[in-house]
Amino acid sequence: MASTFTDLGLELMATGENAGTWGTKTNANLQLIEQLTGGVLSLSIAGGAGNQDLNIADGALTGTAQHRVIEFTGTISGARVIRWPLLTEAFYLIKNGTTGGHTVQLKAVSGSGATVTFATDDKGYKLVYFDGVATNTGVFDASFGSGDVTLTGTQTLTNKTLTLPKINENVTTTSTSTELNILDGVTSTTAELNILDGVTATAAELNYSDLATLGTSAASKVLTANANNLTTISGAVLNTEDTLTDQATIAWDVIASPVAKVTLAGNRTMAAPSGTGPAAGQFISLLAIQDGTGSRTITWNAVYEFPSDTAPTLTTTANLGDIFSFRYNGAKWLLIGQTLALTLS
Repeated sequence: MASTFTDLGLELMATGENAGTWGTKTNANLQLIEQLTGGVLSLSIAGGAGNQDLNIADGALTGTAQHRVIEFTGTISGARVIRWPLLTEAFYLIKNGTTGGHTVQLKAVSGSGATVTFATDDKGYKLVYFDGVATNTGVFDASFGSGDVTLTGTQTLTNKTLTLPKINENVTTTSTSTELNILDGVTSTTAELNILDGVTATAAELNYSDLATLGTSAASKVLTANANNLTTISGAVLNTEDTLTDQATIAWDVIASPVAKVTLAGNRTMAAPSGTGPAAGQFISLLAIQDGTGSRTITWNAVYEFPSDTAPTLTTTANLGDIFSFRYNGAKWLLIGQTLALTLS
């Protein structure tokens, strides 16, 4: 009795058949099983409108319908219909990797069963199942439902019930124009603005564009403005003092560290101030401290401007400090004050 083949091309050897070649044929079957369960095929379906048939190769690895994953490639200029052999019962992961705005339909080679179609703009994946019925053979889309919301997709929800999302999940909803007034600076209601759980505040307190109402109550306001554009700050304004790195040429980022100090362990050069966006009117201050040896000097970059174009002479006594304050005019850092020979501890 001769060997027979399954609908997917596996060889079923009869008793006593294939003497001397049984091992080779068994290995071929195992390779084909591996291909059927995990094989990947890249197949060009380039062309115009029309059919392209896949095939089953009995006992061989060459069949185009004998892979678990199939990616269609190529440029298509019309609707393509990809047809599977009859009696093929299997599921496939199909990717439409073609270029061209045309549909790609999956169906059996004959029969009037169901079909699955990639839309003209669908270049994604579909999980499809072929039922293998000899008559009226059908193919069914086994992908997630069209109503599912994916990580990268969007979905319009109408009369839906949303459950609480898990940690690190975001839910995007459609809000009314009234609700979205939160972001545009207009006066909104308390209910609209108490969106963050745990925040209890009045609408006036949360009108961020209204400088005069900043603060949770009149008594706790720290920043107010009147009709003449005069801003009042209740309490001190603090610029923390940062320590610069002492080196041959000292760098000073005056945006990040407008108030700074440095202990001089040798004669130094002060580089031009750095930082993104210094503007005319900015004030900066530097405390230059002599180390335990003293008599250290600073050579200032030309962007620092001193009275009569003469830089000050630093204190020579060990461990004492000198403070220099500057105001920027858009081109130069102008010395506006200095205090020398300060005992710091």
